[in-house]
This record gives sequence, C-alpha cells and structure tokens, in this order.
Amino acid sequence: MTPKLSKFVPCALTGVLGMLGVAGVAFAPGSNNGHAVFAAEVIAESPMTTRRLTSEQYKTVIADVFGPTVSLGGRFEPELRVDGLFEVGAGLVSVSPSGMEQYDAMARTIAGQVVDEAHRDLLIPCKPQSVAAPDDACVGEFVSKVGRLLFRRPLADEERRAYVMAARDATETLGDFYTGLSLSLGAMLTSPQFLFRHEIVEDDPAHKGAYRLDAYSRASRLSFFLWNSSPDLPLLAAAEKGDLYTEKGVTQQVERMLDSPRLRDGVRAFFSDMLHFDGLETLTKDTTIYPKFNAQVASDAREQTLRTLVHALVDERGDYRDIFTTKETFLTQELASLYKVPLVNNVPNGSPDTWQAYEFPENDPRAGIQMQISFVALHSHPGRSSPTLRGKALRETMLCQKVPSPPGDVNFTLVQDTSNPVYKTARTRLQAHANEPMCAGCHKITDPIGLALENFNGAGGWQTKENGEVIDTTGSLDGIAFEDGIGLGQALRNNPAVPSCLVDRVSAYALGRTPSKNETPWVGELKDHFAANGYVLPALMKEITTSPEFFRASMPDMDEMKEARAGVND
Repeated sequence: MTPKLSKFVPCALTGVLGMLGVAGVAFAPGSNNGHAVFAAEVIAESPMTTRRLTSEQYKTVIADVFGPTVSLGGRFEPELRVDGLFEVGAGLVSVSPSGMEQYDAMARTIAGQVVDEAHRDLLIPCKPQSVAAPDDACVGEFVSKVGRLLFRRPLADEERRAYVMAARDATETLGDFYTGLSLSLGAMLTSPQFLFRHEIVEDDPAHKGAYRLDAYSRASRLSFFLWNSSPDLPLLAAAEKGDLYTEKGVTQQVERMLDSPRLRDGVRAFFSDMLHFDGLETLTKDTTIYPKFNAQVASDAREQTLRTLVHALVDERGDYRDIFTTKETFLTQELASLYKVPLVNNVPNGSPDTWQAYEFPENDPRAGIQMQISFVALHSHPGRSSPTLRGKALRETMLCQKVPSPPGDVNFTLVQDTSNPVYKTARTRLQAHANEPMCAGCHKITDPIGLALENFNGAGGWQTKENGEVIDTTGSLDGIAFEDGIGLGQALRNNPAVPSCLVDRVSAYALGRTPSKNETPWVGELKDHFAANGYVLPALMKEITTSPEFFRASMPDMDEMKEARAGVND
C-alpha cells in the first residue's frame, strides 16, 4: 500500500460510517404492502438486540459470500462465554479499539483480494467503463448484491448512495476504480451492520400493542442457528415476500434448511461451542512427557469428535444419548497410531492423510465421545491427567450442573506430586487431598466420574498402571455404580439430566440468551417432545424453529440489559 493510499483509508472509512450514522444507526421498519422496509435513522435507543458475530460465523460468512480461497489476514478478539456458550456471550460483547483495528486489517485484506485480478471477474458482476475513473452504476450493482448478503437485508437507499460515493471519492483521489471499490467494500466489512446481528422489532399488526421480529431478523435467526451463517438467497427472498410471518412459510424454509448439507455446519458449530473446542486451538502438552502430542493432533482430535457427532446425529438421525456409548468414529492414520489401533490406508502412496470410518471392536475398552482425545486431553493438565477437571467438565458440559471453583487458599501440592512414594495413583492422591473439609464438597461430585477415565493419560493415550500400581476406574454417577469408562458412558446415556441439558443448551444457543422464566414451560415441552421423538437432534431443532417462542420479541428493557452486562463484568 502506498503512503498516499494508507493515509486515505481511515478517511474513507470515517466518511462512510459517518454518513451512515453508525454511532446510533438503526433500521426502523415501515409499511409497504404489509412487508417490512427500511430507512436509515439515527436514534437514541434502538428497538433491537444485537449479537457480535463469533469468529467462526465471521469466517463462514466471508467464505459463503466471497469463496473459500479468500483469506482473512487478521485475528479476532477473545469471545465471552456465558452460561456455557459463546453464542450467549455474543449478545454482551462489543468491539474494543484494538479489536476494531483487527477488523479493519481483515477488511482491507479481504477487500483487496475481492478486487484483485484473480478474483474480480468472478466476484464483481460488472466491469467499469474505465479502470481509472469512477463508475457509479457498476459500484452500485456490486454493493447492492454484496450488501444484501453481508448485512443480511437489502441496503437502504441512503446506505447504497454512501458506499457508491465513498468509492467515487476514493477513485477520483487515487485514479484506480478497483482500489476505490475495495475501500468502499472495506467500509462495509467494518460496519456494525455486518459485525453485529441486529434484530429489529416492529409493531405486530395482528396483536395491538405487541411487537414482532421483522422478516429479515427472522431469516438471520434461522440461518445462524441452523447453518451458523447468514441467510442464503432463497431465505432472503422468503423474508422479502413476507413468508416468514406465516407458519407455513417458516416451516417450508426450516424443512429446506434441515435437508441441506449445510445443517452439518450448524451442528458442528453448536457442539464446538458447547464442548469448548476453542480450547483445543491453544492446547499444549509437556513434550518431554507426551512427545507425540502437537497442534495437528489437537486439531485432528477436534475433527474426529465433530465427525462422530455429525454422522450419528445428522446423517443417521440417531439417539443423542448414544454418543456416550458409540464405538463408531472416524480416524486418520496419525490418530489411529495414537489410539494404537489398526487402520487400513486406502489412499495411494503419497496422497494426503484422509479420514476413514472406524469402529472400535466390541471388546475394546473405549466408547463414546467422552473417551476420545478431544475430551480427555482437553480436560487435563500439560503434564498429567486430571480426574477433577474431567469430572467437572462432564458435570458442567453434559449435565448442566455448576461446579464451584476451589477456594483461593487450597494447597494442591499433594495432588500435583505424581512421584509421591505413598500416594502413587491419582485416586489415592485425590482421596488424601479431599480429606480437607474445604475440598470435600466439590471433589465428591467430580472425582467419582472423572476417575473412570484414568486409563487415559494427559494426552489421551491408554494406560493401565501409574507408578507400577494398577489403576482403579470404579466410580458412580448420581448413585449409579460402574466399573470403568464403558460403565460411565452407559450411566451418562441413562441419566435423564443429559438430554435435559442438551435441550437447555440448544434453546439458549438458538435464542442467543438463556431462556427467561416465562419460557420455562416451553423449554419443558421441548424436553418432553425430545424424549417422545427418540432424542433426535434435527427434530428438536425443527420444533424450536417452528415454535412461536423462537421469534417472540419485545421492546428491550434497558435496565435489564444494563444489569446483565454488569453481572458479566462482575
């Protein structure tokens, strides 16, 4: 980038955002033959709720709009997990100045690739009359097409004119049409209308004094829940026609989306969030103890579990509870070597390692996602396993039961001393540690289930002894005793809190918030129907998205919003 261009970029962004009134922009619905229309207005209190795009959603939207070959060239701010989910925390986060710099850097990188010679003919639907002069018609055609996908609604006339004007000003200053277009696109990519999912509330004509989500907000809520991305063109068209205001129209779109291969992406995104798989991206192990564990293993372990879940729950429409007992999974040659199981390589020599379906033998002591590397390695210390961390993860993630954090003055020396000549195994060290009154309560609910997974070391490798002592994997879950990890999986499968927890997580993920007390009966009905329908996840997702509660809206209570944010900050 030349000094002249570098100096111009902030001015272009500031000009466009200023013209759009970004400091308090909202799109107030009007009336046009019964359908929602938009006009840009600066207002003091916007009738909307907003969620910042998660990093995965940002990546997915960019790939959907511009193709998978466009790279981002930046990093994302840390996300906030609330009630176990990033998707809930997304409604309580903003963008810091440093985060805005990163979004700006990514916007420039993306926009530069869109207009470069390798991509422009494919991604830009028109050619300028001159590459050295403005062409408002071509810019207008491009920003209308792309803006509809990025902002998840048609651009308002004021917005379209602003982006066209920004491209014109930049082109006249720099003498290059494509550079001017890239600056205008960069402004769109740093706009709050793209970075945040604005949900617009409008008067409900069928219920005087009540409110409803507008059609485009409904489309976004459906698409991000089911596909983890922005609405596609058919869904936007349904919104534009008003179909999403009717039960029939919503059902048609939901059934289409559930039948789409993109449902796999939505399910993967949900479980990545629920299972805290973001932790695998930075997971490290002591290489002197676990020399085979590296970043690629962590990535493959994540992929193994997601493939297992998608196959069982989406492709097979199986019983959710069976994921804790299934022996069916997917492996690469490298993962197979870590699990120490044979895997026939069906690809030619020199070809990249590929995923293959694999089923552990009936007599193999491993089954269920809780015994895969993604779980046992993630919930361990860098140099040793941790029954407490694993038990805590099972309680909080799979059972939705909160485990208190340990007091600040607890002494962990005994637990950490893996070479203790008296307490040779994790079980004996934890039993001695838990004798302290301040520790007993928490360990009582975590250790009896976490110890069942002690046959897995801190990197997920199989072990039967520790310091020469045979590992004892007996335990119990809520009064149900078992002998080993297989028994733990069966106890999880049969525990009624497990499917109940999933419904709580899926409903919160769908709404972007924890359901309110008024929605408790609805969530209870979801749980009953989930059981009656054989615990099939897509059926649960269909019931959620075709329920009136999924689209129910009210004017936001500003005091409640302030209290929620204060609670998170505390």
